Amino acid sequence: MIPLLAIAAWSGTGKTTLLKQLIPLLIQQGIRPGLIKHTHHDVDVDKPGKDSYELRKAGAAQTIVANKNRWALMTETSEQEELDLHWLASRMDPTSLDLILVEGFKHEAIPKILLYRSGLTHSIDELEIDSNVIAISSDVPILNARLPVLDINSPSQIADFIAKWLNK
Repeated sequence: MIPLLAIAAWSGTGKTTLLKQLIPLLIQQGIRPGLIKHTHHDVDVDKPGKDSYELRKAGAAQTIVANKNRWALMTETSEQEELDLHWLASRMDPTSLDLILVEGFKHEAIPKILLYRSGLTHSIDELEIDSNVIAISSDVPILNARLPVLDINSPSQIADFIAKWLNK
């Protein structure tokens, strides 16, 4: 199984921004990352009027759109209550990945780095630090932290931490 690592934070903290910076840094270190992102918004890769969209809307439970550069599998899941992160991860190709970064799914029992940014509506005391948290990344010092504290504004420091964690 490919190791999973969540980047968890409240909305507006900068999870996606950080991941966009981390992914190239991990690649530079020879780590092949994949990504699973949970969203509360409706996801539609297709566009109305395209053949694949029309065929999926006609009732196909699964649709693959493919060309020589990439492919995407769309699966209708309207009857499922919640997505299973481990099942989703099992759909990824373990021969092409060393790590799956996860955005969202913050209540899953997987290793995670918590992000905290000052100036948000939440206080640092509200961070939910459980046994799955391996580090905290913040723009403020965290006194008496029992975990590594990383600078949220230093993606290279976070990438180095992830690389060391992955190699353990």
